Amino acid sequence: MPRLGVVVASVREGRVGRPVADWLIERARAHAHFEIDDVDLKVVNLPIFAERHHPRLRQYENDQQKAWSARVASLDAFVFVTPEYNYSTAPALTNAIDYLFVEWNYKAVGLVSYGGVSAGLRAAQMVKLTAGGVKMVAIAEAVSIPFVVQAIDKETGAFKATDAHDKSAAAMLDELARWTTALATLRA
Repeated sequence: MPRLGVVVASVREGRVGRPVADWLIERARAHAHFEIDDVDLKVVNLPIFAERHHPRLRQYENDQQKAWSARVASLDAFVFVTPEYNYSTAPALTNAIDYLFVEWNYKAVGLVSYGGVSAGLRAAQMVKLTAGGVKMVAIAEAVSIPFVVQAIDKETGAFKATDAHDKSAAAMLDELARWTTALATLRA
């Protein structure tokens, strides 16, 4: 079974990305086409990329970079759960992508973006550019969550998905499974 990394891009205190990712992980497990790896960038805690060698050379000297390399290499596809910060992507996600190159190649990525009125769509567009630069395939199907704070239960802290969110997640996961299978030959 292919392995899907669900990447929580926000590392801020009080972030809503964690409950959104928890909901997506539940949907992905119910979808049953992937083994799930919950990749929380706050836990991964990568420092700002400042390694001596370009990642395409894979001459890693830092133990943290070696561990990150092994984890990303072990995964077949991704969903990036990302907020929009200042019309762009969460810096921790850009940094995490920049740490590596070959490990991302020929892997499909779905996007779950969230924010205010824009639903994080500008961040999603920025991530697509970055993902393309490391030879990832960003699929068209996505989940966009406007006014995300209103969808967080004040008592439990859980994300309250609508039927539209659930349907969007199902469509994204279906397409992600197709692309993951199709790209397997390029990853081999």
